[in-house]
Amino acid sequence: MVESRAMSLGRNALLAVLMAPVLAAPAHADRAAVEQAAYADLSISAPTAQFMTVCHGFGCQYRVELGFSLTDQATLRRLMAAGKASAASERKAVAAVGAWFDKRIAPLAGTAGHVARANRDYMFDKGQFDCIDTSRNITSLLLVLDELGLLKYHVVAEPEARGHIIDFNAPHATAVLVEKGSGVKWSVDAWTRSYGQAPEVMPLDRWKELD
Repeated sequence: MVESRAMSLGRNALLAVLMAPVLAAPAHADRAAVEQAAYADLSISAPTAQFMTVCHGFGCQYRVELGFSLTDQATLRRLMAAGKASAASERKAVAAVGAWFDKRIAPLAGTAGHVARANRDYMFDKGQFDCIDTSRNITSLLLVLDELGLLKYHVVAEPEARGHIIDFNAPHATAVLVEKGSGVKWSVDAWTRSYGQAPEVMPLDRWKELD
């Protein structure tokens, strides 16, 4: 998976990208902290409600610019409206937005054929995503929702990682939401899903226990 970044980054540099958010992530990160952790090492501009950079091809080796039209913003509002009742329903709405987003970017990035859990066998395929791509893309999407005022029960946190070689598990990164009030962190992981499927949303503690 993350080994795919070898063409543009060394192994140590890639692990630094994965681990940086974990080493200094406050319980409730502000937007500036999220942007620094998610994008600085990849030299990506932070997203806005009108624009974001989409990573693909493993390790953000390929990039495409996505403009959010008024129609796109209306779709986001409609999908998130289903999540107004509770934190749990908001997470379901975020997952639905993730499925829409995957279809929205496919014509631009050429990713309509992407598979779940794309590993090093796909490292030269610009139509696939590794976890660096998906964790940054979903973080950007969540920040867009936040800027549009569509997150009522959650705030966006830095991407986090598991499997730092020393525990013999392959490194893997995910986007993260923090539930307001309780402070519980939730993983929003699109790497485990194929084209058009909603990202997996689960407590981050449980996600960190997975292989």
